[in-house]
Amino acid sequence: MRIIAGEYGGRAIRTVEGPGYRPATNKVRQAVFSMLEARGVDWAGCWVLDLFAGSGSLALEAVSRGAAAAWLMDKNPRAVAAIKATLRDFRVPAGRVRVLFGDLLKTLARPAEVPFDVVFVDPPYGHDLLPPALERAVAGGWIADGGFVLAEVEAKCDFAGRIPAQLIPQNDKLYGQTRILLWRNTIPDSPSTPAPSIR
Repeated sequence: MRIIAGEYGGRAIRTVEGPGYRPATNKVRQAVFSMLEARGVDWAGCWVLDLFAGSGSLALEAVSRGAAAAWLMDKNPRAVAAIKATLRDFRVPAGRVRVLFGDLLKTLARPAEVPFDVVFVDPPYGHDLLPPALERAVAGGWIADGGFVLAEVEAKCDFAGRIPAQLIPQNDKLYGQTRILLWRNTIPDSPSTPAPSIR
């Protein structure tokens, strides 16, 4: 698998094999980035969070296209080692990418240090992890106001009524056995915050 475009275009990504790991194909990654860019995502200055990162292909593609920073989370030590090896291969500057090893749901339960403009979620199939991950990400302030959440899940998943209401659906497409869902985060106004005056 290789980066499609940008600074690291054509460079090979180290992948992880085993149950639950299915790196996004070039076709799906191209569709994902076209979908986001068509909605005005400007990678320059963008902060990216990659949940259930696996090989890190989505976050690394964003970094290649100019994302300012990316955090990648995975609890598999082999996946974390592969991501770090790819970062060394690419010579990504220190501090631009942060790789977090550990239980993702426990990490998301803590308040975010910073909100992220684009959040990729690619949970392992068959474990129903998308709703709890999104609930914690919303509650912890991990998603910026107006930020996008893009999930890659199995085609027949049904999350009706279990996605946080402030995530507004933007797109839902099938690519073979893969379903891509896109939401935009709209943080409700706090009732204690006065409306701005118009002069």
